[in-house]
Amino acid sequence: MPTRYDHVLTGGTVIDPASGTHDRLDVAINGSTIAAIGPGLAADAALVTSCAGSLVLPGLVEGHTHIFQYVSQVGAPPEEAHLRRGVVAAADAGTAGASTFPAFRKLIVEPADMRVVSFLNVSVLGLIDFRFGELLNPDTLVADDALETAAANPDVVRGFKIRLSEDVVGEQWETLLKKSLTVAEQAGLPLMVHIGETSEPLPVVLSYLRPGDVVAHCYTGKPHGILDGDTVLPAVLEARDRGVLFDSAHGRSNLSFEIARRAIASGFLPDVLSSDTSARNWRGPVFDLLTSISKLIALGVPLMEAVTRATVRPAALLGLDAEGYGRLSVGGPAHITVVTETDEVELPDAAGNTIVAPRLEPTLVLHDGGAVEITPWRGLPS
Repeated sequence: MPTRYDHVLTGGTVIDPASGTHDRLDVAINGSTIAAIGPGLAADAALVTSCAGSLVLPGLVEGHTHIFQYVSQVGAPPEEAHLRRGVVAAADAGTAGASTFPAFRKLIVEPADMRVVSFLNVSVLGLIDFRFGELLNPDTLVADDALETAAANPDVVRGFKIRLSEDVVGEQWETLLKKSLTVAEQAGLPLMVHIGETSEPLPVVLSYLRPGDVVAHCYTGKPHGILDGDTVLPAVLEARDRGVLFDSAHGRSNLSFEIARRAIASGFLPDVLSSDTSARNWRGPVFDLLTSISKLIALGVPLMEAVTRATVRPAALLGLDAEGYGRLSVGGPAHITVVTETDEVELPDAAGNTIVAPRLEPTLVLHDGGAVEITPWRGLPS
């Protein structure tokens, strides 16, 4: 007898924050599309995959990473570090600037087997090498170049990025931030602002930001973070209330378990849960987005809230929700990440601390219905 479905994932716990689903259900796929979600679908399938004991999630959306491989010293391999670890769409956060964007598009975006977008660096240079601040020469912020690149590439450029650390902008932080905000305003796009070791306290920086702008590294342990002792700064709460977004952005040096623990205990969860993967950290301490999710769950973020902030929330920020990313919906694309919880392992932050906690590991990744080879987790060096 002919079957109704090409492939059914059966017996798993389906978690889809976009619809509020958290239930044991089957997911049926025809070609590249989700054909049905519900109980008892496996009998009508040509191929059945048991997901018993696993979580069936929307394909993960990475809101902050560095994947400009081959050109930037900080670029991690997109597929190996992301797609093969459960991420089906990712936003490069300022590795490419206007002058390097054509190479980023040709080398990374076009050949990628996953969806790649960009927060364009306001410096024409982009983040080519961490050792040299891309805005120490303020003339590298060429507003016309940034605007022209964004206008010519609306399918990829979804915002702008500025790093406000003192070693990147020097004493020109305020002038450069204002110019960046003007660029973002003219383009109608958000500005992502890297904090940690800024020359001024965070409330001064936040006073400039608009609804929809993004503060990256909200759990940084570096000076001028979001806390005063155990309390979230009033200026941070006010900024969130007016629509400024906060991104966890683990990174090599910007996730402190102690800061995250205190902030989460006070109810301050990130709007976007991201890894800030780069060539410097994807083999540790960051590893991948799922490991970053696992760390914040261990520190108190509820599972549904963590999944929300790594699927539907970043998809909306990046305009990828219109393409069906970040959700599981009948008639939508079959972007699915199936994960299981491992035994407890030692997990590091970016400040030299460790916790022992379970880790989420991908067992099946589908992008447009096609199965992706999974890269095994390498763990901490022995």
